[in-house]
Amino acid sequence: METYKIAVLPGDGIGPEVIDAAVKVLKAAEEKSKTYKLNLVWGEAGFNCIAKYGTNVPPQTIDMLKTTAACLKGPMTTPEEAGAPPSAALAIRKLFNLYANVRPCFSLPNVPSLKPNIDLIIVRENTEGMYSNIEFELEEGLAVAMRVISRKASERVARFAFKLADRRKRHLSYAHKANILRRTDGVFNQAVLDVAKEFPAVRVDDFHIDAMAMELIKSPGNFDVVVTTNLFGDIISDEAAELVGGLGVAAGANIGENYAMFEPVHGSAPKLSGQNKVDPIAAIFAGKMLLDYLGEKDSALIVERAVSQVLKEGKVLTYDLGGKAKTSDLAEEIVGKIGNVKRNPN
Repeated sequence: METYKIAVLPGDGIGPEVIDAAVKVLKAAEEKSKTYKLNLVWGEAGFNCIAKYGTNVPPQTIDMLKTTAACLKGPMTTPEEAGAPPSAALAIRKLFNLYANVRPCFSLPNVPSLKPNIDLIIVRENTEGMYSNIEFELEEGLAVAMRVISRKASERVARFAFKLADRRKRHLSYAHKANILRRTDGVFNQAVLDVAKEFPAVRVDDFHIDAMAMELIKSPGNFDVVVTTNLFGDIISDEAAELVGGLGVAAGANIGENYAMFEPVHGSAPKLSGQNKVDPIAAIFAGKMLLDYLGEKDSALIVERAVSQVLKEGKVLTYDLGGKAKTSDLAEEIVGKIGNVKRNPN
């Protein structure tokens, strides 16, 4: 039996509540499968660690992460003051070189969607761009941030996105602003076009980022896999999530060559902490993506089908979905459905 050692970082605010729900669902899927085991190890990270350790990702957490195959991470509060530590997510991405941020966006049963049958994925370069964390204050009232775009990183994320597109509908769109950012987006665009030669079956089109933001609203069905730079990807992936019900149902993966981190993409919502009322589906889908990454495709499909069944029935829903159920109620309802979901006949 395959055993996977997985790090769990509950995070801040509502993080522990939604991660607890996701873990319950993961354990239910594991129990149904009986072909693998999840060895979950828990660690500290987030805003709650800064006063205690002087950093939001303590050394002992880093040491623990290095012993695991992947990480399930809860939402974490990031202070905005100058000189504060970078976000925990950014720190972990850089530590493990998690260069591809993957954000699936798809319509769900009985969840408001701008258009029916939306199914697209945003792939965002995850290590540089405007998130390079290189800023200077030249004088009072005058600050500069560096947008770092390299051919190596651009080719790497483009190749990841093309491989994904080749397994799906063989259509890739790339977003940029090369009419203004001619040098940095020039590097990115040329890297995408060069990698495209390796995938002749994939249809490629390009958009200025502002035009893509508009087209995602107007015609989301025209997109399948979208690849772009760090900040642009951060913005349009949240926009795409809103098309299919909002951040409460949106999960993301951060993937590198040898490690991956999975997380709900919403914030820590400290005002809602401890109320047991927030939607755990984003965290549950993060767990589903973790199972996919581990190669446990059957279990991942079982989780997805269980969530869909609960949403179709519409009896146990949290407030954002029009119901009155608690976080734990929705998690237990999904766990109950997992036992009845049929395994993949293939």
